[in-house]
Amino acid sequence: MCAAGRRWGRRQRALLGAVLLAAWQAAWGQLSYSVPEEMPKGSFVGDVAKDLGLHLPEIRDGGVRVVTEGRTQYFTLHEKTGHLVTAERIDREQLCRLVEKCVLRCELIVEGEMQIYRIEVQITDINDNEPSFKEVELEERISEMTAPGSRFPLPDAHDPDSGRNSLQSYELSSDEHFSLAVQAGPGGDQRPELVLAKVLDREEAAFHELVLRARDGGDPARTGTARIRVTVVDANDNAPVFSQAEYTVRVPEDVPVGSTLVAVTATDADEGLYGQVKYSLKKVSDMASNIFHLDSESGEITLLQSLDFEEGDYYELEVQARDGGGLFDTAKVAVTVTDKNDNAPEISVRSALSEISEDAPSGTTVALLHVQDRDSGSNGAVRCYLDGDVPFRLEKSYEDYYRVVTASELDREQVWEYNVTVRAADGGSPSLQSSAVLALRVLDVNDNAPVFLEERYSARLAENNAAGALVLTVRATDADWGQNARVRYRLAEGRVRGAPLSSYVSVQAETGALYALRSLDYEQVRELQLWVRAEDGGAPALSSNVSVRLLIVDENDNAPQVLYPPAGAAAGSGAAWSGVELAPRRSEAGALVAKVVAVDADAGQNAWLSYELAKATEPGLFRVGLHSGEVRTARSPLARDAARHSLVVLVRDHGRPALSATATLSVVLAESVAELLAELGSAADEAAAPGEPAASLTRWLVLAVAAVSCLFVAFLLLLLALRLRRWHRQHLLPADSGALRGVPVSHFVGIDGVRAFLQSYSHDVSLTADSRKSQLRFSAASCCDTLPARPPPDEPAPLLGDQDPAGALPAPSAPPSVSFSLQVFSATLSSDAPLPFPCGLLCLA
Repeated sequence: MCAAGRRWGRRQRALLGAVLLAAWQAAWGQLSYSVPEEMPKGSFVGDVAKDLGLHLPEIRDGGVRVVTEGRTQYFTLHEKTGHLVTAERIDREQLCRLVEKCVLRCELIVEGEMQIYRIEVQITDINDNEPSFKEVELEERISEMTAPGSRFPLPDAHDPDSGRNSLQSYELSSDEHFSLAVQAGPGGDQRPELVLAKVLDREEAAFHELVLRARDGGDPARTGTARIRVTVVDANDNAPVFSQAEYTVRVPEDVPVGSTLVAVTATDADEGLYGQVKYSLKKVSDMASNIFHLDSESGEITLLQSLDFEEGDYYELEVQARDGGGLFDTAKVAVTVTDKNDNAPEISVRSALSEISEDAPSGTTVALLHVQDRDSGSNGAVRCYLDGDVPFRLEKSYEDYYRVVTASELDREQVWEYNVTVRAADGGSPSLQSSAVLALRVLDVNDNAPVFLEERYSARLAENNAAGALVLTVRATDADWGQNARVRYRLAEGRVRGAPLSSYVSVQAETGALYALRSLDYEQVRELQLWVRAEDGGAPALSSNVSVRLLIVDENDNAPQVLYPPAGAAAGSGAAWSGVELAPRRSEAGALVAKVVAVDADAGQNAWLSYELAKATEPGLFRVGLHSGEVRTARSPLARDAARHSLVVLVRDHGRPALSATATLSVVLAESVAELLAELGSAADEAAAPGEPAASLTRWLVLAVAAVSCLFVAFLLLLLALRLRRWHRQHLLPADSGALRGVPVSHFVGIDGVRAFLQSYSHDVSLTADSRKSQLRFSAASCCDTLPARPPPDEPAPLLGDQDPAGALPAPSAPPSVSFSLQVFSATLSSDAPLPFPCGLLCLA
């Protein structure tokens, strides 16, 4: 009960020391703990979460795990507490048979950070094994002639514990003939020897029974015993002698099983039974006893099982040669195992990502690898590399750990999945290789805007379309994936003729189909220029625009419209037109009578107009220009031709089907105004119904007479103005000057060879019959915006010349003076209503 309590106290102190040791090592990325062996499963090893500052939710989510070197997982991480606990019962003697300090190594991997922390757990020994002898019944044959003080080696006891718990001392049972001596071996081990203290006498005692006891230093101590039977034999003169004290053998680890490694030889000079030598292994480890076999007759050491340099590279055997009389000799056999490149590198994927975002920065860790080769020297030197041209690289983390990191930016639209092959090759000859494949899928990021299949779209739509007609379909693709590649369409804001663009067309959000929402009229809207936006479903969303040009195609839906002759009030169809034209009877063939002017609101071929004479009172007298619409005489009018003619001109477009309109012209053949008025009057009388008032006809007659009179008076005034202007230039101006004095040329304008003032001027002229000097004075107050009056010269130029014409009549003594005022008004020309000639007014006073 007390012993168990002391053991428990020692365990608690060992745990406390391990926790204190881990505190300062955590900052260096490595944790060290200590735990006694044989602890039950789930025993506490260390508080990893506290030492590394890990968060418990991250541990619960599986983001932190422990990986142990080797096939057996000895430690695990408690999800609720973050403690490192044992996953299996640990036997130090089984794990660390050949080493004094037993250390198990494991790695703690933080998945989210791709960080590795190395953990070393020292397995401390407990006194759970007693010393033991390989043979518990030993027999020694000693000759009675053996001198006192002779030493006989005894088999060693083996205790797998370490430290104070290991073998500490030997004890021999009491016997007056024998004592025990313990020698220190080259490795510090204890080698018991049986020392002959007194001469043996076979007749006195043929056998001696002894007990050899081995004791460890545990608390409580454990012991192991072996019984020794000493047989006293007759005299034996010579002991066996080995050919050499130490045999050294170097064998490769790949030597076949059953091969003879070495043959030890001992000779004995005696004859008979005392000269027969037998061989045995006296000092050998448990592992060596399972690997090597010694033939007791021949002394050959053969191989029982395959050697492994990685498990043991050196073995030391102690061979004893004993003759029949009990005399013996010992020799040492040292077996050195040389390494062969029989182990390929081992690649262990400690942690790896299966998915990575395409916008991950360069240097992002995607996998943690542990690479090791159990061979030694150049055979264990490992070179790691990646296969193929991939955007990744290997970086050595520490010792045998490597990181696979991104070497450049990834683009899912080019490569969406990678199979990264990691290869490891050792330095042996021939080199051994191994590989591991990392499957990595690239996750999409919304880094691509939608792209339209065409740079711009255009479509033609016939006018008068049905509402809801499909115009065209725009299509955009997005190189991204999933929601980021889902494209929706919409119209950009705009207005057409003051109305929103959305009232004319619409676009289907999912398909990109563009529909006309109303019937379009080419005469109102000839084209629509709009923008369609494609937007993906990413966050934030990316978009692009494309220009769409919608051309409205004209249809022949408008008949020609006659502008001249103007619309009349004649009875009949609303498409009828009326007008009165005058043609002299002496007209020659081809003389212009009138011109029909028409327009068509359509465009293109639908607006090409042609004219033809549909109906005429005298078919052969007039003709109409096919494209000009000019009505001309086809021949000279004859006396027998009627004075009044009615012409119906058909105006037709070139649409399909063609539309047309008619214009009605009344042509009167007359030589004078009186004849024209008479014809118009008779036409009015014939057209008027009995008892109908003639007020309308009278009004038209008065207007016609007034128009003709105005034209005639205007013609006379023009002639008079031209003659007066010519007279002024000849008599009032110098012969080499074409303008009035003091009046700039820019104030004149020429029309059909006639110069007229651009502004109004008022001139006062005074003339006397008996004077050769005359004066012309400009009155500034009598005109608007005129030149300033020039001061009269000292000798004004005569108005009618310096000399009287020859043959001039003598003037009376007191001739009256004549004065007149001349006013010339400039004519204003209008492009909208051109006059056939400029009008002027001459007033004489």
